[in-house]
Amino acid sequence: MHALATIECSQGSLGRLIVSVAASLKSSRDPGSNTVSNGLRVVVRPFYIAEQSQPEHSKFAWGYRIRMTNEGDKRCRLLRRHWLIVDGEGERKEVHGEGVVGHFPDLSPGEFFEYTSFCPLEYPWGTMEGSYEFIDEEGTHFEATIGRFFLVSPHV
Repeated sequence: MHALATIECSQGSLGRLIVSVAASLKSSRDPGSNTVSNGLRVVVRPFYIAEQSQPEHSKFAWGYRIRMTNEGDKRCRLLRRHWLIVDGEGERKEVHGEGVVGHFPDLSPGEFFEYTSFCPLEYPWGTMEGSYEFIDEEGTHFEATIGRFFLVSPHV
């Protein structure tokens, strides 16, 4: 599990802090996340895509593999996704959309769905986190949390 801290500092200090955090993340054994909320487990495994990155032009690409598993006792269907992407400079971008990679997984208890997607950034590291909106068999809407995971290139 990754801790979230709020730190107030000057712009120069923020830059040094970002580099320090990125260096420690690079040495971390697991940049991914594994979160359970509302009966849904969401496991994320990010990976750097060197062949689609151009560090000399500030273009960095990551893929991430997600496995969502229904550990609850009701059937549910994914409706929407929401992402918060933060690059190493602290720039935030929110992404909202229907389904995932053109799919709307319908999961009975014990079933899972896996997919792979990607994220380009102009900085050699960043973070992603978010949520999925589901509806269960009784028509109740709920969210499943996508825990924060780290996108760290070898260029940090």
